[in-house]
Amino acid sequence: MKILITGGAGFIGSAVVRQYITETEYEIINLDALTYAGNLESLASVDNNPRYHFEHADICNPQDINRIFEKHQPDAIMHLAAESHVDRSISGPAAFIQTNIIGTYNLLETAKKYWLTLSGEKKQNFRFHHVSTDEVYGDLEQTGFFTEETPYEPSSPYSASKASSDHLVRAWYRTYGLPVLVTNCSNNYGAHQFPEKLIPLVIINALIGKDIPVYGTGKQVRDWLYVDDHAEALRLVLEKGVIGETYNIGGYNEKTNLEVVKTICALLDEIKPDSRYKPHEQLIKFVSDRPGHDLRYAIDATKITQKLNWKPKNTFEEGIRKTVLWYLENESWLNNVISGAYRDWIERHYG
Repeated sequence: MKILITGGAGFIGSAVVRQYITETEYEIINLDALTYAGNLESLASVDNNPRYHFEHADICNPQDINRIFEKHQPDAIMHLAAESHVDRSISGPAAFIQTNIIGTYNLLETAKKYWLTLSGEKKQNFRFHHVSTDEVYGDLEQTGFFTEETPYEPSSPYSASKASSDHLVRAWYRTYGLPVLVTNCSNNYGAHQFPEKLIPLVIINALIGKDIPVYGTGKQVRDWLYVDDHAEALRLVLEKGVIGETYNIGGYNEKTNLEVVKTICALLDEIKPDSRYKPHEQLIKFVSDRPGHDLRYAIDATKITQKLNWKPKNTFEEGIRKTVLWYLENESWLNNVISGAYRDWIERHYG
């Protein structure tokens, strides 16, 4: 089986690629534009595997996509390529509109045309799996959970662009019959995450004694999902999910942002008792809140648990310890991301 994964050099995408290569016999094609958060160092462990293929391409370029489909003839698509950072979407929404909406449209059109040329089992078994976020649902009050039937109320340019792409995918299923699957996940964390996101940012700043910024009062609640658990769920949905269905994927780990930050600081106090910045909690600095900041997200993952027999393996306490230890044990990866060395490598190899 050949699976085309868009955004396979990103945080979640690289976790999916690594799992497929190490745990299956599938052939994986990684399509990635290598924007700032795409990091091929995260795929060093599988880079030389003959079943892994990298295509430096942009989903905003239809010619790139057509070429890759013609060359590799995939059996399924897992679409993860996206601009994903809310703060960046507020200061520069254009890239989010272009990649998340126009890029998804380009991919859908190419996939549809390709699917229509197939026949027999290859056509019957083809799947287009669109990976999205719980942020499309907007804000929750103190109680309740997002379900697959929750109305969309996106708050940020990022979540609005992802909501748009979700609707496009469902329209291509309803109008053209393209066999699609949609998943909406809660906040991911784990190894190889770009340091603009909360957890790696806290770890990095704490290690070097910089202020740890916390928006507002830090009372915003997120449901945290360990990235390897998410990758397993995505693979399961692609292989066993019902065409046209949506599956919410959550970690059942609701934490306030401040709780997350304090947990990381306490772990660093324990793991690095000789740190001159101990207690690391003293580095916390409350800053002005993000415009339109949603108060709470929480996923009800009952459907994927009951229908596909999936549930997360890692509690937050287990996952966050693994995450902190990984960053401490992979200084080369971390230093290259911070210094931009991997960007120099990309420029030398891909322009």
